[in-house]
Amino acid sequence: MAFELPPLPFAIDALEPHISARTFEFHHGKHHAAYVTNLNNLTKDTDLASKSLEEVIKVAAADLPAKQGIFNNAAQVWNHTFFWNCLKKGGGGKPGAKLLAKIEADLGGLDKFKEDFKAAAVGQFGSGWAWLVLDGGKLKITKTANADLPLAHGQKALLTVDVWEHAYYLDWQNRRPDFVQCFLDNLVNWDFVEANLG
Repeated sequence: MAFELPPLPFAIDALEPHISARTFEFHHGKHHAAYVTNLNNLTKDTDLASKSLEEVIKVAAADLPAKQGIFNNAAQVWNHTFFWNCLKKGGGGKPGAKLLAKIEADLGGLDKFKEDFKAAAVGQFGSGWAWLVLDGGKLKITKTANADLPLAHGQKALLTVDVWEHAYYLDWQNRRPDFVQCFLDNLVNWDFVEANLG
């Protein structure tokens, strides 16, 4: 069964003015779609074609560098699908009580979390991702380069922001810090994050 490009979980213009429909035309319609196409081409007629995306990522990550291309494309399909769900119109603000209590206990409070998450995102050299993850029962802020993701490191992803330039350049140009701040203030889908916490 071929891997498919999932639809955006919102209308293409729903997050304007923060992220434009034009950005999503390229980011979802071209970049994400290309990762899906590449993954299907790389796994066609192999035993990986029948596996889940998560299984492909784990197998490819365990067998680097021979499966680097498969890992990169599978991970980017997963990362982007996850990222879309981290976004919502009218997002930002505060998480629910359960998640807020966990952020306070593990990360020093919501303001400290935002400061440290932004620092991770802005400090990621080149392309990559900043993450809020669950690692051994504790919340942690991490960052990964290129296609790398928490799943490959035994961590559970709760939230991510994409800091590849194609994620923000049409709207924010070289102002990555402003994009990340806007993400935190206006776009985070805390319901999705809390659902991932379980």
